[in-house]
Amino acid sequence: MEHVDFLSDTLQPRITNARRLAIVGIGDELIPPDRLGMDVARVIEKRRMPDVKVFFAGTVPESITGPLRKYRPDHVLFLDAADMAARPGTIAVIDPGTIQASLISTHVLPLHVVMDYVSQEIGTGVTLLGIQPDLTGPANDLSEEDREYLDKNLQVLSDLLRNRCNPGN
Repeated sequence: MEHVDFLSDTLQPRITNARRLAIVGIGDELIPPDRLGMDVARVIEKRRMPDVKVFFAGTVPESITGPLRKYRPDHVLFLDAADMAARPGTIAVIDPGTIQASLISTHVLPLHVVMDYVSQEIGTGVTLLGIQPDLTGPANDLSEEDREYLDKNLQVLSDLLRNRCNPGN
């Protein structure tokens, strides 16, 4: 569970006291290893957390800049599949500059360009959460064991999102 602790340690200080939080799911839903950002965003949306709004950008993350500006979040979390050489199902904060545009992504613009734009134009904090896909399994989809690991990481993420204004809870 070391990545779960890593997620807590690195994400919590970024979102503490963010009253309005935007979640942006990114990925191509037709490609199993690339759809994880969209899958995780969908789970977060179903959990209906106060002052957390989910946006689905698909393969064009630049398409959500207008809706984000209108929402005026205190922080934006971008969720995208990323090969971090970690266990499939791992969710971790990653430096967007370390992700190559050709990695797993089908994005038109490099994600770091979109993140820089959102940060500067909206004046909000931005964080990239990478979700490690399984690039070796059948159909490149998560195994049942890795899906359970992703679910545990999602629970930690959900708890962080819920408790961001009361981090001691």
